[in-house]
Amino acid sequence: MELRDLTALELGAAIKKGEVSTVEASRAALDTIAAQDKALNAFITVTGERTLERAEKLQTGAREAESPLYGVPMAIKDNICTRGIKTSCASKILGDFAPPYDAAVVERLARAGAVSLGKLNMDEFAMGSTSETSYYGPVRNPWDLERVPGGSSGGGAAAVAAGLGWYAVGSDTGGSIRQPASYCGVTGIKPTYGTVSRYGLIAYASSLDQIGPLCRDAADCAAVLDVLMGHDRRDSTSLPGLDSGWKGSGPRVDYGHLLAGLTGDIRGLRIGLPGDCFGDGLDGETRSAVLAAADVLNSRGAEIAPLPFPALKYAVPAYYIIAAAEASSNLSRYDGVKYGWRAGEYEGLAELYRKTRTQGFGAEVKRRILLGTFALSSGYFDAYYKKALQVKAVIKDAFDRAFQRCDLLITPVAPAAAPQLGESLSDPLSMYLSDIYTVPANLAGLPALSMPCGFDGRGLPIGAQLVGPCFGEGTLLNAAHAFQQETDYHKRAPKGGKPA
Repeated sequence: MELRDLTALELGAAIKKGEVSTVEASRAALDTIAAQDKALNAFITVTGERTLERAEKLQTGAREAESPLYGVPMAIKDNICTRGIKTSCASKILGDFAPPYDAAVVERLARAGAVSLGKLNMDEFAMGSTSETSYYGPVRNPWDLERVPGGSSGGGAAAVAAGLGWYAVGSDTGGSIRQPASYCGVTGIKPTYGTVSRYGLIAYASSLDQIGPLCRDAADCAAVLDVLMGHDRRDSTSLPGLDSGWKGSGPRVDYGHLLAGLTGDIRGLRIGLPGDCFGDGLDGETRSAVLAAADVLNSRGAEIAPLPFPALKYAVPAYYIIAAAEASSNLSRYDGVKYGWRAGEYEGLAELYRKTRTQGFGAEVKRRILLGTFALSSGYFDAYYKKALQVKAVIKDAFDRAFQRCDLLITPVAPAAAPQLGESLSDPLSMYLSDIYTVPANLAGLPALSMPCGFDGRGLPIGAQLVGPCFGEGTLLNAAHAFQQETDYHKRAPKGGKPA
């Protein structure tokens, strides 16, 4: 049995049956990383011996494990705190910082028997849509090494697509799980804001950030979300009552809820097709692939209904003002005094701050800090930040009205397939506009999923996005699962990755 052929759930089942040991699975993943990651640069830190020690310790409990993902090797984005393991946010300014505590999601994964392979490369402080702004160099797309994998969770998407691990945990501020999932041909979901604890997630934009999984298919995503979701008193934005029992309209409470809901039956499901998402600026092959995905869902019994969504055109400017403003506040803590990297020569505290931040932050991070500081400054607050918050409310209202008419929305994930390395960095505005279809869900706090739905003429993956109402993860995942029962796009792999 070739382990790389298995999904995370299939590997977990094999471990539980005793067909594969936890150590065998971890060794296989580490060997693949050693063979392929020099080309991909998907990892910043590989934990090697620590991974094998963890796997060996878990083997004794494999037969009695409750979690279907027990013993399955995975990896964590480098902006999620891991006790005693370097967590750099792909930035020079954090240096070799090793947190003294685990993020809430890391604790939950540990209780479920996860085996971490290490920390994944990303855009610096999650600021970017290509995974090229990393201090440790760009991540490369396993489908074409001269193209980007998307960002900011590009390391996770590239690792899963290439078979370096069975799933990854990333973060999504404006599409940072869904867009790389689309570019790399994997499945990724951003859950409802507040359903997964942000405790231990190093903040970019606190009102928008949300942790979620990148996996090979919707079933694996459901299993990982079953682990990640739950209330955490240490996070003031974590929704209360998440562990008090399933009520039918709120999020999950145990390892099997979302997974058990994957029936593939979507008869009578109403799916809205926002015409404003299929206009100018969308690549023709992408349009055709997403519309074909809607046809597949229709063939499974879903009703596809066109609807207007004119608020889309306001999403990108509102998002970048809000995100940059929150980033300018969140990143003020990195000053060379408390932790992380410090400039070598300085005279006085003011120069220490100035040199450390000037030399420690990359160009994209500094650009967004400056933009956010300007938007919050006296005389401009009302004109920019306050107005952006008003637009955010308009977008949330547009979604509320859309979900009175339908159960889900289907849209593209990105305007086109993955661009060439360097292409987006030379034109930052174009990079920002590539987020047009993903940022609305973050502004409204809604769950959204990316699933592979085709390939363009160059053989690059294309993704379709499903957006649902608050706590609609189960419906999203079941619709994606129904689609994946009819298609094999999620089973195809790049050269050097898992065989198709």
